Amino acid sequence: MRHFGHIAPAVRKRLFYREPCSFTADSPARVLSAALGATLYSPATRPRLADDIVKQGARGVVSMVLCLEDSISDADVVAGEENLVRQLTGLAGRPGADPPLLFVRVRVPEQIPDLVRRLGPAVPLLSGFVLPKFTAERGLPFLEALTAAESASGHRLFAMPVLESPELLYRESRVETLEGIFGAVDKYRDRVLALRLGVTDFCSSYGLRRGPDMTAYDIQVVASVISDVVNMLARADGTGFTVTGPVWEYFRVQERMFKPQLRQSPFLEVQATALRETLIEHAMDGLLREIALDRANGLLGKTCIHPSHVLPVHALSVVSHEEYSDAQDILRPDRGGGGVLRSAYTNKMNEVKPHRAWAERTLLRAEVFGVANEDIGFVELLAAGLAE
Repeated sequence: MRHFGHIAPAVRKRLFYREPCSFTADSPARVLSAALGATLYSPATRPRLADDIVKQGARGVVSMVLCLEDSISDADVVAGEENLVRQLTGLAGRPGADPPLLFVRVRVPEQIPDLVRRLGPAVPLLSGFVLPKFTAERGLPFLEALTAAESASGHRLFAMPVLESPELLYRESRVETLEGIFGAVDKYRDRVLALRLGVTDFCSSYGLRRGPDMTAYDIQVVASVISDVVNMLARADGTGFTVTGPVWEYFRVQERMFKPQLRQSPFLEVQATALRETLIEHAMDGLLREIALDRANGLLGKTCIHPSHVLPVHALSVVSHEEYSDAQDILRPDRGGGGVLRSAYTNKMNEVKPHRAWAERTLLRAEVFGVANEDIGFVELLAAGLAE
């Protein structure tokens, strides 16, 4: 699979200076954690789940979570498990099926070995499990269960803990909780693919809900949690983990409350009326702002609950030609001693030592999402994806 792989090769050649790389579920964790992109959630109870997986993969989705937790009622858990096993077993038997990376969001640790056992030969379809409401105390049994299931099945399984507990939100317990989380995931570092932020649960603790034109960063009590999670769990010194952006819960809105900040400058030159209408129809203003703020705050990838969110997340993840040029200049072997240089675009200073970690992350993102040609921006990438 590859990002933008659903777009015709000739179109990709026009869009990309460097095309996204191909990867598989067996690729190194370093590649997979960066390549998750827009991770699309789906209730495990969907009657045509296998067909949905194949369809979304053909539309450019590269990671999905099949949910047995908050997206289904307590009364549907048993039926959800049965449907999940049945659908994945059927999918495993389809010739030529090329599904996205698949993860199962469970409720309790015991579900992990039980589902792996019941899936049997279909286990290779799974890339891992999503672990809800993760803290050190609640999370370690999940990680232990995953490790045991991996050993029993002989198939590599990753964990994606969700950071969404009240202990993490409340100031008086936050640092201790983050220290405990770090200890747990550090112990199982080889098994932890990414940490996911559960902002909806954070908001619920205070009876809050952000509107369609507001981002998670506009809700200060939530923004403070994101800041501390990045501070303690996503450092660029080799101790950090990939942290993904929070879910965007809106997929249609009747009116916009204010002009979208992201489109005030970069998107004024949009010529395609149909594209503008599509953006408005799907109410992407808040989503676009939040994706940009995710990136600015050190998050990569995003939880999504609607297919219309996937392409904007991926389009805004592509590395611009200017970013790529700067990163390459900073990481040139002859710059190992440091120093300052003017960018090739002659519009900024590139300071070799302070910007090195940024450059390394940028080149990893370039590997999995590609580098746009000089004259290609978000709008062109989005339009090409919508046309397919």
